[in-house]
Amino acid sequence: MTVLDARALNRATLARQLLLDRAELPVHDAVGHLCGLQAQEPQEPFVGLWSRLRGFDPAVLSDLLVRRGVVRTHLMRRTVHLLTAADVLAWRARHGAMLRQRVLGTYRRELAGVDLDELAAAGRAVLADGEPRTMSGLARELTGRWPEPGPRALGELLIAALLPVVQLPPRGLWGATGAARYALVSAWLGREIDPPSPDGSDPVGRALVRRYLAAFGPAATADVRAWCGLAGLPAAVSAMREELVTFRDERGRRLLDLPDAPRPDPGTPAPVRYLPAFDNAVLGYHDRGRIIDDAHRGLSVAGARVVLVDGRVAATWAVEGGTVVVGPLRRFSRAERTAVAEEGRELASLLSGDRPRVRIAASR
Repeated sequence: MTVLDARALNRATLARQLLLDRAELPVHDAVGHLCGLQAQEPQEPFVGLWSRLRGFDPAVLSDLLVRRGVVRTHLMRRTVHLLTAADVLAWRARHGAMLRQRVLGTYRRELAGVDLDELAAAGRAVLADGEPRTMSGLARELTGRWPEPGPRALGELLIAALLPVVQLPPRGLWGATGAARYALVSAWLGREIDPPSPDGSDPVGRALVRRYLAAFGPAATADVRAWCGLAGLPAAVSAMREELVTFRDERGRRLLDLPDAPRPDPGTPAPVRYLPAFDNAVLGYHDRGRIIDDAHRGLSVAGARVVLVDGRVAATWAVEGGTVVVGPLRRFSRAERTAVAEEGRELASLLSGDRPRVRIAASR
């Protein structure tokens, strides 16, 4: 079985994630290809798409949110993601059990004894009037019937698990601020989410595996689960084994892939790319070593924005007073420093407009 070393996996990841060369894709298609973008920080998906698409215009993504072509909702790993409306409708039911388990794992004591079906029905009844509500606002309307859990646990259970809901604009629009207000998916998108397969098969699970491999592969089943948080995927993989090819990594892990997916030459040059907080190019794997060193792995869960140099996390970045400030994690060569500065100025132009400025701090 062919062994793919770390650099080969890195270049495959960059190609699938549209980070090896900016793509000429419509914004909607890019969101779909990436299986959504992590979006608990509302402005971060704009940077993620700017790094991946040639000529990206933030107004296009804002327009898609307003016109309901893409939506913001809790899904993979119980985190807020920006996804196409079609994917939310197709995937939400498959994530339901995982979402409930994760909320209950956090608030098990507070939610002990709560009838989940009864609470879900009550939450739906409140939202049936079509008026958007914040998480705390929805919870307050139900604490009279369920006073023991408290509004925080009750709201998390309703919004992040029991009810298929979306966050409404202006939350998530370019340059806009606003509280997270929620409406039922059925009200916002005009139809209910797709029901689970009645015969016990798992077509959505198989579709998720295919889509994940197209955007993240080659990968192990543990990587797929780390990305989405779902159980039961090994059975889906077994059912589609004949349509996949297999490799091994240097640790001996079995990797799955789509036969015709890109696997560039490991020597392919990789440009500097600025990634937003919690980007799935880093978080979407159990083994994140293909893109970030173990010594810096904590950055990926702490919300640090990172810079890729030669395809790997080599710096963090932040915005201070309109200046993009880069914090190197290692010493840059002169050519690398120049490339980081040039890309940083382009990012500063996106974020602040006039007089784009970038400052590279001293190496750690």
